[in-house]
Amino acid sequence: MSTETPTAPALLDELADLLTGDLHLPGSDGYVLLGTPWNVAVPSRPIAVAAVADAEDVATVIRWAREQGVPVAVRATGHGAAAELDGALLVHTGRLDELAVGSDGRARAGAGVRWTRVLEEAGPMGFAPLAGSAPGVGVVGFLTGGGIGPLARTFGVSSDRVHAFEVVTGDGVHRRASADAEQELFWGLRGGKGALGVVTAVELDLVALPTLLGGALFFDGTDAERVVQTWAAWCADLPPEATTSLAILRAPAMPGVPEPIAGRTTVTVRFAWTGDPAEGEAVLAPIRDVAPVIFGMVGVLPPAAMGVIHSDPVDPMPTAERAVLLSGLPEEAVTALLAVAGPDADCPLVVVELRQLGGAVALGTREDGSLCNRDTAFTLLGVGIAAGPAAQATLAAEEAIVRAMQPWDTGRQLPNFAPSLDPEQVHRVYDPDVLDRLAALVERLDPDRVISAADPIRAAAHPAG
Repeated sequence: MSTETPTAPALLDELADLLTGDLHLPGSDGYVLLGTPWNVAVPSRPIAVAAVADAEDVATVIRWAREQGVPVAVRATGHGAAAELDGALLVHTGRLDELAVGSDGRARAGAGVRWTRVLEEAGPMGFAPLAGSAPGVGVVGFLTGGGIGPLARTFGVSSDRVHAFEVVTGDGVHRRASADAEQELFWGLRGGKGALGVVTAVELDLVALPTLLGGALFFDGTDAERVVQTWAAWCADLPPEATTSLAILRAPAMPGVPEPIAGRTTVTVRFAWTGDPAEGEAVLAPIRDVAPVIFGMVGVLPPAAMGVIHSDPVDPMPTAERAVLLSGLPEEAVTALLAVAGPDADCPLVVVELRQLGGAVALGTREDGSLCNRDTAFTLLGVGIAAGPAAQATLAAEEAIVRAMQPWDTGRQLPNFAPSLDPEQVHRVYDPDVLDRLAALVERLDPDRVISAADPIRAAAHPAG
């Protein structure tokens, strides 16, 4: 494999002629539109963007890249972007938008499909996918990171519902990975993110769920201590029909932000219940009664409306995120968190979120995929603006939260909450045996080092390599 990065127009023209889709070069509208990730704080400077039309286009790009010595990156929506892509060729899978939902509760989705479409098509048939909290993200990227959504405590990790992946690996071969074929690759794709190739389609099982009880209740920041302490204690006895999270919000006063929460600090408790709605209302009562509710509601929803539970931002933003996994949330941990992120703290972060795990999330064995850290009690995520004068304050506030929560920090992370090229962070995502197994897959399927997302795996497994 050549070590030089070809940028000569003639070489890119050669690739463009081989594709059914389009190749967008720097300076073009398509390059800017498709090359800019959802997190606009991450610069994106690939040598070109290949808007592939089908799986054969993906294979063509990878074979061409192997011959020319060009690394390949892949995006659909650009959520979780971490790399600047200098010298890389970006494969954009947005046109791989096939979607079929069967009456048997199984769906097939192309790599360009977002959860929103699956929710909309599955709902009238009485099914729901195990989508994430933000239905606007891509199906494939979420599933290759394991996937922990608003129904996770009932139904488990979303990647456990995958029946098969279709993927072009770094050797240019289009493979189908399932429990019956390419089993080792199938194992690695369920948690290995994009390190093992460019996924072109996925087949997954849905869950039978005509409706659910769900929504969010907002409380004024002055009640934060009472709300968060009550929520943490309440979580200890929640049955697996319930999945919940809590967020301290500092929503700006701007168009689109509801007036009751705009420009002030609030605490919101999110709740999803998959059992009998009346039973769910009774379970939620201690939270509903803990303090005056200033905004929001919890009610019976169609699965297609699942996104209202978290109401994550839809439009692109410049953000910085920091996530840790917590072993528990005792009273002293809540006090420590509120000291640095509560209403009286000088905290610029837009969101400081806790998600309770447990329940079905913790089920499964090592052979169910490469996702590690299923036995975590809570996730903690801080999100702030990473642009202009706010950027340094955001990073400092996130570091302050990590320091404050150190006694309960497991030192581990989940792949969808940890977009990074840092090998040290890779060690926090994967157990040593899992990392070695992923690295062996990478070496076998991508001997010429084409897939750029595999680089952190290689570096973490072989520090001197």
